[in-house]
Amino acid sequence: MIGKVTGRVGYVDGDHVLVETAGGVGYLVMCSDRTLAGLPGPGEMVALFTELVVREDLMQLIGFRTLAEREWHRLLTSVQGVGVKAGLAILGTLGEQGVARALSLGDAGAIRAAPGVGPKLAQRLVLELQSKAPSVMAMGAAGATPAMTGTAPALAPAAATAPATAQVVPVGAQARADALSALLNLGYGQGEAAAAVAEVDDGAGDVSGLIRAALRVLAPKG
Repeated sequence: MIGKVTGRVGYVDGDHVLVETAGGVGYLVMCSDRTLAGLPGPGEMVALFTELVVREDLMQLIGFRTLAEREWHRLLTSVQGVGVKAGLAILGTLGEQGVARALSLGDAGAIRAAPGVGPKLAQRLVLELQSKAPSVMAMGAAGATPAMTGTAPALAPAAATAPATAQVVPVGAQARADALSALLNLGYGQGEAAAAVAEVDDGAGDVSGLIRAALRVLAPKG
C-alpha cells in the first residue's frame, strides 16, 4: 500500500498531477479539483496522502491534501454506485467541511451539486452515511493537518499510514472541545452547540459518539 507520496510537481493535467520523487520515479496521482487547485507550481515540493485503488483492468493512485480528505473519500466510496471519480467530484465541489455538513445534516441537495451525482445517489449517500460521518469529524486537528507544511512532511510515515479512525478518545474536556469544534464547523452557533454538548451524557463513549449524540439533540423536533 502506498500511503503517501512526496516529491516535486512535474505537471498538473486534467484530473491528476505528476509527482517526481527523489528516487527518480514519477507517480501519476489523481486528485479532486479542489486539491489540484491548491498544489504548488511545477518544480516545487509537494506531499499527498494517497490511496491505491486496484481493479482488474486498472491501478489508480488517489491523492489527498489531508488524512480527513482521504477518510471522507473512503467513506463516500463505500456506498454502492460511488466510484473514485464520483467521490472526488463530491469532495472537489463541497470540500471536507461541506461533505461533513451535508452528510451530518442529511442535505442531499448539497451533494447533488457535484457533477455526475443524481438525486437517488445523493439520497442513498445521506441515508447510509449520516450516522457514520461523525467518526471522520472526530479526527479533529489531526485529520486537518496537511501532508506537507512548508518543505517538511507534517507527519511521520508511520502516522500517515495508520488507520485514522481506529483511535477511541475517552469523553472528557478535550473530547468535548473536539465535538464542539466539529459542530461549529457545521454552522451551528456557539451557544446552541455548547448547550447540546453539555446536555449529552458521558455515556456517549468517544468523540464520535459525542458528536452523534449532540446532533440528535440539535435535530429539529417535530
